[in-house]
Amino acid sequence: MSGAAPPVRPGRQDQRLEPLMTVAPYVILAALVVVTLVVKRGAGGSLLIDLGLCATAALWMLWMFTWHPAWRERVAVMAVFFAGLVVLIGVLVLRDPWFGLFTPAGYFYAFGVLVWPWRLAGVSVVAFESGMAQVAGIPKHNAFGVALTVVVLAVNVVCMCGMAWWEWDVDRKNVERVAALEQAREANRRLQATLAENAGLHRQLVVQAREAGVLDERQRMAREIHDTLAQGLIGIVTQLQAAESAGDVPERWRAHFAAATRLARESLAEARRSVDALRPEPLETAGLGEALAGVADRWSALHGVTAQVTTVGTARPLASETELALLRAAQEALANVARHARAGTVTLTLGYLGSEVTLEVRDDGCGFDPSAPRVPAPATVGPEPEAEAEAGSGTEAEPGSGSDTEAGGGFGLKAMRERIEGLSGTLRVESAPGSGTTVSACVPQETVEAGA
Repeated sequence: MSGAAPPVRPGRQDQRLEPLMTVAPYVILAALVVVTLVVKRGAGGSLLIDLGLCATAALWMLWMFTWHPAWRERVAVMAVFFAGLVVLIGVLVLRDPWFGLFTPAGYFYAFGVLVWPWRLAGVSVVAFESGMAQVAGIPKHNAFGVALTVVVLAVNVVCMCGMAWWEWDVDRKNVERVAALEQAREANRRLQATLAENAGLHRQLVVQAREAGVLDERQRMAREIHDTLAQGLIGIVTQLQAAESAGDVPERWRAHFAAATRLARESLAEARRSVDALRPEPLETAGLGEALAGVADRWSALHGVTAQVTTVGTARPLASETELALLRAAQEALANVARHARAGTVTLTLGYLGSEVTLEVRDDGCGFDPSAPRVPAPATVGPEPEAEAEAGSGTEAEPGSGSDTEAGGGFGLKAMRERIEGLSGTLRVESAPGSGTTVSACVPQETVEAGA
């Protein structure tokens, strides 16, 4: 009978034992009063004493329990009530053995108003009184009578104490089960609150990330506009003002007007490059293979060099970042061929392999020694400004690409490498004097699948 007592109120079992504690004791006591009247109808004083004890027991139960329900929650009051009742039952049993039939009322109150472990003591006392009533007729002057008395008393006490312990154990387990369920409900409430809080934080982080991305893009575009379009427009305004001031000198007027025209064309080309940096128009209307074919056709028509596009493997959707990086790599490679290679044929090979996607740009030009320092080649005579401006949207890479080709590559080649390596890919340039040049870009399959 180890373990902590369940933290319950003294009257916790009132609902189950309510009829047994409020009605049954009076019914049993009334029946025993009738029996006493019948048995002792001629006993005189003894009958009056028994009736007085019965009346006292009835009044004790009425006053201490029935008429004051609030007292049932008070441990000390109920202990006094039960002790007084046990004394009255013991006196009645000692006077007349048939009052042993009143001991069930003691059990009812022991289970109903006593807390553990006092309940065990109360049940033991009532069981002892019940046993004494049962052995009242057994002679106790011999060993057999004494042994039989002890056995009867022991059976009563052990059985009722065992029942009390079993009831207490069930009650304890029920309390623990209720406490565990409440803890589980509380844990679920906390988990739901945590999940709701995490969801709110996730939404907040998504919003902040989106706002940060928008802010970064705005700042980038602001820098682009400031460094290109705004400066070009300022120059145009300045040249037009100077041309207006030199109206009487035709040579100066024409020079300023030509400079303003040139700045306007350069600003237009820069605007087109900025738009292409957001999303190239060829990729909006076609896949990567078709976009490369379109870029190669326009480049070939502009420079008079044959350009062929070949696709190896089964084409599949790629991440927009992957398509943009490969298209820019092709444009930069073609721009470098036009500036430096003096090639007759260029081959672009787009490969969809099992674990990667590759782009190879090979020319049959003069080639170069990648390990040797290179001096920027003299500027070649290009097409008319109008044709160059129109071709800028399809053949140029990004602003400043291919502006120089010193050892290690110019800004265009550097930007190409950064784009490819930013996708966990690799960029390789192979060349030798008189053997042409090959630019190979490779993006691993993981990057392709992540963005597909």
